[in-house]
Amino acid sequence: MSGDATGKREGTRVVQAGRRPEWTAGIVNPPVWRASTILYDSVAHLREAGGRDTHHRLFYGRRGTPTQWSLADALTSLEPGAEGTFLYPSGVAAISTALLAVLSPGDELLLVDSAYDPTRNLANGLLKRMGITTRFYDPMIGAGIADLIGERTRAIFLESPGSLTFEVQDVPAIVAAARARGVTTLLDNTWATPLLFPAIERGVDYTILACTKYIVGHSDVMLGSVTAGPGRFAALRDASLQLGQVTSPDDAWLGSRGLRTMAVRLRHHEAAALRIARWLVERPEVAAVLHPAMPGCPGHDLFLRDFQGSSGLFAFTLAGGDDAARAALIDTLDLFGIGYSWGGYESLAIPIDPQRHRSVTTRDDVGPMVRLQIGLEDPDDLIADLERGLAAWRATAG
Repeated sequence: MSGDATGKREGTRVVQAGRRPEWTAGIVNPPVWRASTILYDSVAHLREAGGRDTHHRLFYGRRGTPTQWSLADALTSLEPGAEGTFLYPSGVAAISTALLAVLSPGDELLLVDSAYDPTRNLANGLLKRMGITTRFYDPMIGAGIADLIGERTRAIFLESPGSLTFEVQDVPAIVAAARARGVTTLLDNTWATPLLFPAIERGVDYTILACTKYIVGHSDVMLGSVTAGPGRFAALRDASLQLGQVTSPDDAWLGSRGLRTMAVRLRHHEAAALRIARWLVERPEVAAVLHPAMPGCPGHDLFLRDFQGSSGLFAFTLAGGDDAARAALIDTLDLFGIGYSWGGYESLAIPIDPQRHRSVTTRDDVGPMVRLQIGLEDPDDLIADLERGLAAWRATAG
């Protein structure tokens, strides 16, 4: 992991970011400021407050307190060149608000075919009802995205790597094509975080995080964020305030707490996941491993070019068998929980069927697929657990 323009490396930045003296008042962590009503000294004071910029100023609880501002400020500082960040009560809320900030009835959205399913549901549901058209595109299209940009195209949504099949997109090429036509780009950067892929620095207009994952890191908070590039924050903030988006100060405080250890956690997630992925590649029960840092994963060359490391989420395809055999594998695991989300300290395993979530691309996998979130447990213990699971797959698959 490298440093930024200030010369500070990621581990230092995540510890120091957002801890302004006026918000900490001499203590290590910004306190939890819970507020709805803000009191003023006089009517004149109240009117003066309403007539000025309320960013980072107490005005009304929905506009935030130093607790929320601290986390937002920290996330902005992790994105060189960013203008500002807004927080949301979930990653889906962040995605929804970012898209509503840039799209209007009659517009067209280009959405990557490997996108997170709730993003697809938003496009096919609310956006469609608003008269916004969505066209899906192949995640490996690269500079070819230029051929899809039409007169009504206003935004391109990227997710790199995809959170089921982990295709790495050519973000710089797509950004260049979009800028040439005045089209806004939005990237779901949850897998990498700004520590592994500084999206704003690479030209993306809005970078989105489901902070529920690696920012929080403890599987106990729903939280999202959108960080805006130069000249993009005003539109985001207007949409957020008009939609009444607000994050609990308690949740923001937990997000700040998690952020302080994120660089350390990501190093363990990366090392453990790579070790387990390399072990799985050698197993006869496994047909393919989809990990961006591993050869054979779509866009692996782009990963080597653009990323500063990898995280703990990847998938593998079994060498045959059916859903019952896959379920036997997962159900046998002791150290892997069965549940949605990822990025916490605990390991998870779920069955995935990515072809159900595709519109313009097809998959021809040998067997069923399993997605793994590698947590902070000892990788040797996780490997032993997976070995038991593969034995159960063999017994069931025959």
